[in-house]
Amino acid sequence: MQFLKILFWAILAVVLAAFARANWAPVTIRLWADLVLDIKLPVLLVLAVLAGFLPTYAMLRTERWRAKRRIASMERNAGLTEGSIGDETSPVPVPATPILD
Repeated sequence: MQFLKILFWAILAVVLAAFARANWAPVTIRLWADLVLDIKLPVLLVLAVLAGFLPTYAMLRTERWRAKRRIASMERNAGLTEGSIGDETSPVPVPATPILD
């Protein structure tokens, strides 16, 4: 499976390199009235992809961070609750396999 993943990324890199080489032409972008930007087409496409990817990636990382903090807080609270019941100081172990009748 690892071989297929490497093969996929290698083919994708070759296709992107061929596209960049074939389309290495300057593109003129009018930003405002007198402000004009000349940029190569592949660079413009990479910047556009990053402009869409980075905010989404930042949101994903933020949500994962919040979820981990919430889970850690719940685990701490559950550990305190289970440890304070009766004379036991540790939670009751749960069997790894279900008990069949």
